[in-house]
Amino acid sequence: MAVPARLPVVLLTLRLSVFLVMLMWTVDKVIRPEHAGRVFESFYGIAGLGGTAFRVLAVAELLLLIVFLAGAWRRLSYGAVLVLHAISTLSSYRQYLSPFEGANLLFFAAWPMLAASIGLYLLRDHDTMLTVAGRTT
Repeated sequence: MAVPARLPVVLLTLRLSVFLVMLMWTVDKVIRPEHAGRVFESFYGIAGLGGTAFRVLAVAELLLLIVFLAGAWRRLSYGAVLVLHAISTLSSYRQYLSPFEGANLLFFAAWPMLAASIGLYLLRDHDTMLTVAGRTT
């Protein structure tokens, strides 16, 4: 079956948009480590991490995101982004149970991004536009 000519464009736009959201979450860990601390405690049950821990985590995430953005080591980088976002999406289950309280409705935006991450992972070999040459898996 032939690959539609526009598929690489679609995959590029998905990669760029997923990168942008993940980048903002990464930058938030550096700029507002206290916010990141509340998020980790509320959603992941991890308390007591300080600013240094969040900066180290942010650097690791940024390196992953650069590899992801470059389209390099796709099986690993796209898979890691997918897993990180899936954990984030699923850990917010309480917000989905009461969507009309506070800002909980905004949490539903995570699902299209999760779908985009799944699509990117499954179609990673076709994501060829503006990627690192020679790195197909």
